[in-house]
Amino acid sequence: MPTHLVWFRADLRLHDNIALAAACRSEHARVLALFIATPGQWQQHDMAPRQAAYLCSHLNALQRSLAEKGIPLIYKEVSDFTAQLSAVQEVCQQNDVTHLFYNYQYEFNEQQRDRELERILGNVECQGFDDSVMLAPGSVMTGSREMYKVFTPFKNAFIKRLKEALPECVAAPSARGECVNDLPELTFDYPQQAYDHSLFPADEKAAIAQLRQFCKTGAAAYEARRDFPAIEGTSRLSACLALGVLSPRQCLHRLLAEQPQALEGGAGSVWLNELIWREFYRHLMTYHPELCKHRPFIRWTENVQWQQNEMLLQAWQKGETGYPIVDAAMRQLNETGWMHNRLRMITASFLVKDLLIDWRVGERYFISQLIDGDLAANNGGWQWAASTGTDAAPYFRIFNPTTQGQKFDADGTFIRHWLPALKAVPAKAIHDPWAWADKQGVTLDYPRPIVEHKQARVATLAAYEAARKA
Repeated sequence: MPTHLVWFRADLRLHDNIALAAACRSEHARVLALFIATPGQWQQHDMAPRQAAYLCSHLNALQRSLAEKGIPLIYKEVSDFTAQLSAVQEVCQQNDVTHLFYNYQYEFNEQQRDRELERILGNVECQGFDDSVMLAPGSVMTGSREMYKVFTPFKNAFIKRLKEALPECVAAPSARGECVNDLPELTFDYPQQAYDHSLFPADEKAAIAQLRQFCKTGAAAYEARRDFPAIEGTSRLSACLALGVLSPRQCLHRLLAEQPQALEGGAGSVWLNELIWREFYRHLMTYHPELCKHRPFIRWTENVQWQQNEMLLQAWQKGETGYPIVDAAMRQLNETGWMHNRLRMITASFLVKDLLIDWRVGERYFISQLIDGDLAANNGGWQWAASTGTDAAPYFRIFNPTTQGQKFDADGTFIRHWLPALKAVPAKAIHDPWAWADKQGVTLDYPRPIVEHKQARVATLAAYEAARKA
């Protein structure tokens, strides 16, 4: 009897899991599952303790779901990817594994690891699958067979492909034997921080239910509501996508089931665009591995003379910059492990273009905090804000944090929630509270602005222009 081993990585689900479905296709094969934690590797890449806790919860949920199907989960903990290779090899030898199934990861180190694994496994047949994307990297290219460097033409080509043929969703496997009982509680030697279970789905079933609800009631209004952090206008499914608790194909099919005009630019199309942005960054990372190596896509931006100022950096990290929308956003991140997407752009722009601090410092800080940390999306977003990446905002486009707050949190509802020291400030003054306080002779328990935006803008433009000329 052949033995099929499914190696779970960032795909912690039963439904629409291509590797799992392939392993279970044969009724005559014995199917085993494997997960290998690598705390040393996570430490190197600053995985957020909240994301580690979220991963642990979903790993245990996956173990229970597999057990109900009669598929035992083998759990290992090793330090890093090198030890991970030895662990997979050992599991294969101990269980007489004939076939190994896994879903591709597109980060540089992960691709290197998988190539080495196929080399050392010898007689074990390895099968990998493009599972974390709707369309495989390399399937959406320019006419000259190059990777797109601008989002809009990529999106247009992507949607054209979807109209020709939607990617299929595969069913969860049928039960293969008796339910496995007496399951151990899985955990790993890595810092974990509690997260709000009411905000993020606790298991695959809850994630699917949240996806259904959002596509039914939220996707059509997404365009009108998504930029306002005081209201629940987003799906909050990014953490599930980062761990693979949901697949992007599930998101696509559920969206089209509820909003059939999304592919034609109708209701739901703006949320579809967000899913395609996610694909864009994954495809880019596959073709430009330097994006995984702290390199900017636009090479001349390597010449920008960044400011080294620990005091300014800490003020930004703690939400003490004196700009209310920036500070409220950073405190939301620090306290919940999540930040509204519009606020990610505002805070990133402030760090890079008001404080002139290297975007890579901000990218790393976000990863250290985010429950939905994802290298491709986080790197893509930071390089967009810093004007260093493909399809980035032009370097002379600099968000004004005050007017951004006025536009997207006009009455200060979001700001007051996270900055209770400003609760008494009237709505008209909430975005520049010290101007009001000084007129009223009031003292606020809130810092004054650490930079003057107009002056900072001039300095940043000069720094970028000097780098471009260099």
